[in-house]
Amino acid sequence: MSKTPQDIFDYATTTDDCIKCGKCIPVCTIHNVNADEVTSPRGFLDLLGAYQRGNLELDKNVKDIFESCFLCTNCVEVCPKSIPTDMVIEQVRSDIGKKFGIAWYKKAFFLLLRHRWLNDIAFKLGWTFQTCGFKIKADINSMNSRFNLPMLKTDRLLPSLTKTSFLNSHKENIDNGGKRKVAIFIGCLGNYNYKEVGNGLLEILEHLEIDVFLAKDQKCCSAPAYFTGDFDTVDNNAKYNIEYFESFSKDVEAIIIPEATCSAMIKIDYEHYFHDQPEWKARAKALKDKIFMATEWLQHHTHLEQLLASKKKSTKIITYHDPCHAKKMQGIHQEPRNLIRKNYNIVEMSDPNACCGFGGVTMQSEKFHFAKAAGIPKASMIEKTKADVVSAECSACRMQINSSMSYSGVDTVFKNPIELIAEALRK
Repeated sequence: MSKTPQDIFDYATTTDDCIKCGKCIPVCTIHNVNADEVTSPRGFLDLLGAYQRGNLELDKNVKDIFESCFLCTNCVEVCPKSIPTDMVIEQVRSDIGKKFGIAWYKKAFFLLLRHRWLNDIAFKLGWTFQTCGFKIKADINSMNSRFNLPMLKTDRLLPSLTKTSFLNSHKENIDNGGKRKVAIFIGCLGNYNYKEVGNGLLEILEHLEIDVFLAKDQKCCSAPAYFTGDFDTVDNNAKYNIEYFESFSKDVEAIIIPEATCSAMIKIDYEHYFHDQPEWKARAKALKDKIFMATEWLQHHTHLEQLLASKKKSTKIITYHDPCHAKKMQGIHQEPRNLIRKNYNIVEMSDPNACCGFGGVTMQSEKFHFAKAAGIPKASMIEKTKADVVSAECSACRMQINSSMSYSGVDTVFKNPIELIAEALRK
C-alpha cells in the first residue's frame, strides 16, 4: 500500500520541535560540501513543515533539495531532541517518486533487486562482457567504466564482477559438526562483488564449529529503493523476506549479516516502513531479536575473541571507519574493533564517525559530484593514519571509500573486518 509522508510524521510538529540551535550544521555531510541553509537539517525541517502546511509546492527545485541529503544521521546523533530528520526525508521521497516518477535506470536496477534470478543472469552476462564496458584493474579486483552513464562514472572505481555469486557458490546447509546453527543474510554487494566477505564468514563459523544455513532464497533488503522513494519495491521485498525468515528463524540461533546497511534496514527500517500496516510491523518487530551484524554476534555470542587471542599477531596497521548504519543506527562500533585488535594494531583516523559519502542510488548517480566531494576528506583521513588497511563492515562504504582513495591517490587496501578475522584464524 502506498504511503504519504503525513501517514508517519507530522512535519509541522517536527519542525516546531527544532530549536534552531545549529549543532547539526558542523556535522551535516551535505552542508559540508554544499554550504546552503536549505541543505542543512534545520533547512530540510523548515521546508518539510511548509510542505505539509500547503505553503510549499513540491516542484523540481524542492525535489532537488530533498534528494541532496546523504541520510547519514549525523544530525540525529547530535540533536538535543533527537529529531528524526533522516526518517522524514525518507518519507517525503516517496511523494517525490509518485509525482515525478522513478528514473528509468533506477527502475531497471530495482527490478534486478526484486528478482535475484534475474540479477544472477545480469551479473553473469556482465562478467562475461565486462572488458567491453570496463577497464579492469586485476591487481585490486576493481574496474573503471569506459563510459559516463547515470549509474557509471569513468573516474569512479567499481568492484569487479564475479562469474558465480556467493550464494550460488556454496550448498545451502553447511555442517560444521557443531551443536549450534546460524543463518546468513549476505546482501547484494557481498553476494555479487565482494564474495571474500561471505567466504571469510564461512571460515570463521567453521573454526567455531557452528553450522550454517545459507538462506539462498533471500531477496535484497530493499535499502536502495527505500532511500530513493520506491516504496513499491520496499513493500515487495520486505514482505517476502519477513515471510522467508519466519520459515526458518526457529531453527537457527541468529540471522547474521556482515553488512551495516542491510542489517539496519531489516532490523530497524522494516518496522518504520510498516508503520501503517500493523500486522507486518508486528511481524518485522518479532524478528528483531534474531537479526545481528556479524561482528556484533560473533563477539557477544561466541568464544571468537579467545580463539583469536591464541593466534599470531600481525604487523599490519588497521584503521576503522564507522558506517553510519552501524554506529549511529545500531550502536555498533566497539565490536569490530575488539575483534580486530586481537591480531592487528588499530590506529584511529581523526574522525572515524564521518560519513564516507555514499548516500544511496541518487547520490551515486545524479549527484555524484556531492558524493565525490564528501569522499575526499575521508580518503585524506585514512592516508594520514599510514594504515595498511582500512576496514568497515559495510560494502556500500567499501565501494565509496575505494573510489575516494582511487581519485585521491591513496593506496591503502580495504577489507571488511570479517576478512581480517578470517585471515588471522588461518595463522
